[in-house]
Amino acid sequence: MKNYLYLENGSVFEGDLLTKSTEKAANGEIVFFTGMTGYQEVLTDPSYKDQIVVFTYPLIGNYGVNENDFESKKPHVAGVVVYEGNMSHSHYQAKNSLGEYLDKWNIPLLSHVDTRAVVKNIRQEGSMQAVITSEEGCTVKPSQGGLTAHVAEVSTKVIESFGEGDKHIVLMDFGYKKSILDSLVQQGCRVSIVPFDTGFEQIKELQPDGILLSNGPGDPKQLEYLLGNLKKIISKFPTMGICLGHQLTALAFGGNTKKMLFGHRGANQPVVDLKTKKVYMSSQNHSYEVDEPSLQGTSLQVRFRNVNDSTVEGLMHEDLPIFTTQYHPEANPGPIESSQLFNDFLQMINDYSGREKAYA
Repeated sequence: MKNYLYLENGSVFEGDLLTKSTEKAANGEIVFFTGMTGYQEVLTDPSYKDQIVVFTYPLIGNYGVNENDFESKKPHVAGVVVYEGNMSHSHYQAKNSLGEYLDKWNIPLLSHVDTRAVVKNIRQEGSMQAVITSEEGCTVKPSQGGLTAHVAEVSTKVIESFGEGDKHIVLMDFGYKKSILDSLVQQGCRVSIVPFDTGFEQIKELQPDGILLSNGPGDPKQLEYLLGNLKKIISKFPTMGICLGHQLTALAFGGNTKKMLFGHRGANQPVVDLKTKKVYMSSQNHSYEVDEPSLQGTSLQVRFRNVNDSTVEGLMHEDLPIFTTQYHPEANPGPIESSQLFNDFLQMINDYSGREKAYA
């Protein structure tokens, strides 16, 4: 049976379905990922919630799926599009093929698609809605907007604790990746993961040494109702924000965010640290960016910048112990060059230990 990828702009691509045929079409925003490896991490990253991911590298699935590299308990993508995805895997850790894993979760894997042409559509016209289906003549409706439920769907519902270190970090879960938690535990931290909408008083009762605002799916402005609470929290405790956490920090202090044409998704984005003048290769996954002119008059300064397109890749507060990164220093998948930032976070906590900070 023939299967098709329909784009919102009217483009149609034919392919072969490597997973079981499903009567229900897969709908979602279509985006592309440029990394050569890391498909398992991408599939299970909550930031990709309900998106159809096109992998630009032509051979996907050649090392299978193992039990160690999941970023969450299940995949979050709506569908997967590849050029070739039915190879025999040979990695000694593999437990399933890519197709078997996606089959388990009823997620379509469409192969033998002209992925270069699909990506050109996205690069020229931006991220858009798409459908994977066996139906002929399908029309894709534009998104009606509103991703409010996505963060609520991927965030923890209860407080969970990990590690036994001396430093206590509260990780506010907007859709965190397991590798962020692992990075903190490896640094000797005790980590409490809390729901994304946990209030200031409850955070204060946990007596954290620091706060980490995690990554997560969707438009940060869908969480504007949380900004007052978040500003109160991060003004009180040393804070690190990653990806969505970075964007929410900018909004909380009066900045603005905007959607990019097609975003950054890959493991080879060069970023310069304006403080140290060092350049890192970084792992990224985001559709939105901080609008730099909106930072004028706020207490935030740009610390990290994308070398390719000059977009804001991270911020620091003028007075408070707060810094953020748009990219992923835990680097799963991707280069580990910026993992040092977790050390910087703990050093910042040490430097401000015992100090009482005024609310902003």
